[in-house]
Amino acid sequence: MRRILAVLGSALFLVIAPGGVAGLVPWWISRWRMQAPLLGLPPIRFAGGLLIAAGLPVLLDSFARFALKGLGTPAPVFPTRHLVVSGLYHHVRNPMYVAVVSLIFGQGLLLGNLRVIEYGFSVWLAFHLFVLLYEEPTLRSTFGDEYKVFCANVPRWIPRLRPWRTSEQQK
Repeated sequence: MRRILAVLGSALFLVIAPGGVAGLVPWWISRWRMQAPLLGLPPIRFAGGLLIAAGLPVLLDSFARFALKGLGTPAPVFPTRHLVVSGLYHHVRNPMYVAVVSLIFGQGLLLGNLRVIEYGFSVWLAFHLFVLLYEEPTLRSTFGDEYKVFCANVPRWIPRLRPWRTSEQQK
């Protein structure tokens, strides 16, 4: 039963939070209308498309892991029972936030909209402050040494090229 609630809660939170932050607000800003490419360089649009193409599967995978492995949601009201350190979490501690910011920047580059890119920077700053002031202290108190080891081995924002493996995974 917990798994079903976790999947439903994660799906709902996915639509509300990242859907609003990375979908609705960029649409409000840009109406998803193409403008001239930034710096007059059409390849910048391609880079934007790559950021969107990379960000979406990362976001979906992260939400699925919270529900199926962590038995909870990313929402603080229904948190995971287990610390999620599999999949992309072997490379970066916050793949969901990285994915959301990637989607926003991707839209800004694809559409040639500097206001969307500026919004992306403000979202990243908000995520950074949330992680520092709420999320990391909460996870440290909830998961203790397990989270401390994770933090010591996996960077917060810039992904590791080689995945981190726990001592159990190396056996």
